[in-house]
Amino acid sequence: MGGEAIQIRTDDVARQPQAAQGHGLADIGARASRLGLEIANIRGVVEDLGALNHELVDTVKSVVDSASAAAETNAKLVASMEESRGSADQARKTLGENADLVAATLAGAIDKMQALSQGVFGITNSLEKFRATITAVQKINAEIQTISSETQMIALNASVEAARAGEAGRGFGVIAVAIKGLAEQVRKFNNENNANLATLGRMLEDLLGYARANASAAQAAIDASSNATEATRGIQSLSSSVQQLAEKIEAMADPVQQNIRSGEEVRANLDTLVAMAECAEGKLADGQVRAESILSISEDFMLFIAESGIDTPDNPIIEISRRVAGEVGALFERAVAAGDIGMTDLFDERYIPVRGSNPQQVTTRFTAFADRVLPAIQEPVLKENGSIVFCAAVDRNGYLPTHNKIYSKPQGPDPVWNAANCRNRRIFSDRTGLAAGRNTRSFLLQTYRRDMGNGNFVLMKDVSAPIMVKGKHWGGVRIGFKA
Repeated sequence: MGGEAIQIRTDDVARQPQAAQGHGLADIGARASRLGLEIANIRGVVEDLGALNHELVDTVKSVVDSASAAAETNAKLVASMEESRGSADQARKTLGENADLVAATLAGAIDKMQALSQGVFGITNSLEKFRATITAVQKINAEIQTISSETQMIALNASVEAARAGEAGRGFGVIAVAIKGLAEQVRKFNNENNANLATLGRMLEDLLGYARANASAAQAAIDASSNATEATRGIQSLSSSVQQLAEKIEAMADPVQQNIRSGEEVRANLDTLVAMAECAEGKLADGQVRAESILSISEDFMLFIAESGIDTPDNPIIEISRRVAGEVGALFERAVAAGDIGMTDLFDERYIPVRGSNPQQVTTRFTAFADRVLPAIQEPVLKENGSIVFCAAVDRNGYLPTHNKIYSKPQGPDPVWNAANCRNRRIFSDRTGLAAGRNTRSFLLQTYRRDMGNGNFVLMKDVSAPIMVKGKHWGGVRIGFKA
């Protein structure tokens, strides 16, 4: 039955009209064109995956380095915590011992100062009483002075009366003289006693001043001792706080140790992830090579189909590219023949950077010539087919001297805007650009993803045909069109 089924299908194909077969071949061309688009898209996706995986490898390696650094930092932290805990224990011990010693010393000093203060206060009180006694003696001495003065007056009066009485008052006169002498001695002794009392009073005032100053100093010492006692309590409280700090440091050590162990496990897992990512990177690189190979096969297949006379959706633009390439080659040959440019200048490969350009633009000895003659051929092509996006000639190294006017604006300060709008005088050394410039077959049809920025891509087709000048390959005409 299988053979009969095959025979039936073969007979059916044999009986198909020639027009139907032509329609089938055209369908093959369309399907091959779609296949090329899909392969180009797959290649682009593989390339993106490769780039993402490469970033992943770099990121994971950075994480591994960070994890290693964190582990090293944790190890240093543990060592520092151990050292800090030891220092805290020593500080607590020293503070505790010193606080106890200072407290005991201050307690004894306070007792002695209080006793000294009480003694000073007692001396002050005694001196005050002594001063009162001296004052009383001075009062008595003043009364004696008064009595002495009165006695002298009485003795003087008695002498006068004795002189009047004559011989009868002689005895009374002797007594008067004796009383006067006694009063004089009393006055003399009283003056000396007053001088001594005055000196004693001054000395007493000095002693009282010293005593009061000592009393104030003793009181200040007592007050300072009280403050020192409070400070001692602060030291003792500080010792307790240091003890708590040492305990907290000890409590922190265990989580940090656990963190170190967890970090080592994470680092081991990250190392495994790096190995897996590097393996994936190798496989993606191999996949990219294979996708590149498949894309090349697809492009060769499209070339084979087109050259076989099979109609494809791309044939009209292929013919345009071949025609334009011929026109450019003929134009260059006429210019060389007329002496407008020499062959050496036309094939110049010494690219001179344009200072300050971003992206980089360059010029050659044929750039000005290309700007003068190519727009007349390239610009009309944009109107021949609605799917055509650009038409430009490139040399063998992908150098595009003269682009369409829409892509040849003067550069500004924004490199992103420049990349989209200032595409003339640039070297496109990517796969598509180099292949278009170096292709010597009748045409080359390529499919690629055009980066529109912000992660957006558009599938594009690029057909190129070689430009020949006097049998020498100059480059090619590139026509980019919507897929």
